[in-house]
Amino acid sequence: MKILCLWHASDDEIENIKRAMPKDTKVVAPKGEYFSRYESTYAELEADARDADVLIGFSVPEGVLEIAEKLKLLCWLHAGVDDLAQFGLLARLKQRGVKVTNIAGSNALAVAEQAMMFILALAKQTLRKHHAGRECRRLYPLWADDNRSAMLSGRTLGVIGAGSIGGRVARFAKGFDMRVLGVRRNKAEPAEFVDSMHGMDELHYVLGESDYVVIAAPLTKETNQLIGKRELEAMKPSAYLVNVSRANIIQEKPLYDALTTARLRGYAADVWWIYEYVRAYPRSLSYPSRLGIEKLPNVLVSMAEAHNADDVLQRCLEWGTQSLVEFANGKSLTHEVQFDLGY
Repeated sequence: MKILCLWHASDDEIENIKRAMPKDTKVVAPKGEYFSRYESTYAELEADARDADVLIGFSVPEGVLEIAEKLKLLCWLHAGVDDLAQFGLLARLKQRGVKVTNIAGSNALAVAEQAMMFILALAKQTLRKHHAGRECRRLYPLWADDNRSAMLSGRTLGVIGAGSIGGRVARFAKGFDMRVLGVRRNKAEPAEFVDSMHGMDELHYVLGESDYVVIAAPLTKETNQLIGKRELEAMKPSAYLVNVSRANIIQEKPLYDALTTARLRGYAADVWWIYEYVRAYPRSLSYPSRLGIEKLPNVLVSMAEAHNADDVLQRCLEWGTQSLVEFANGKSLTHEVQFDLGY
């Protein structure tokens, strides 16, 4: 079996994969100088991609999948596969009978911690009070609506997508004595720290009950543009919305309107909209938000940094290697992507 790493894997990373695999496994990776270690070019991969049985990596240069005629498995080192779906790669892999695995859940703890950081920072007006403190300026009058912090204790958190990330957010919330409502595709599936689980048909109820809402659902055909004007109007004007999943789950214009008309108290996000070139123009002027949501005073942002944390890279590579081992031994793939579900 030949495995091609699609990034400039270190000698230790290559050796760890070899050590886990059968002895006759060949593991190769691009060599030489690079701009970004986790990317590669078609020219660097062309020779090895043609007879590779498995591709594993963080990105796939255009044209590589087309020449990988022996390909049987793509081990995608990301939690979501919506990027593959967006460019039609997932459909092509399904048509060719190529299996796909991901590492969903590998960064769940880091992302859940980021979500709780956002909740606390929004509630406690961390940045506003930090800047006031640096300027030796007191926020006056005391306890005015604009100046006092919000509380978590006794409040309700709605978790949209109570999976590996959402479930951990729910657990953290219990440490703050919060009531937790969950929304998931299969509401019969239990979640330990969720007080009541609801189906997608009960989304508006959960939004209306919640003082804080965290979006942690995968981006699929069903969740794309899920949160729009009606959903935001169902929320309390005093509520905060946090998105650590995919920006395209929320409709951009209604969110902007809600944030600029006191319809929504605040928003925080680690994820930003992806505009397809043929469907949005001009694309070059549209990142991260065409409306400048990231610049609003009641918004906190990070640029896909939630997973940039201790232990995450190691876990990504460990889980990816697990898929390689399972595939080599003919076992069922723990992290296999279900094409019909999109995750």
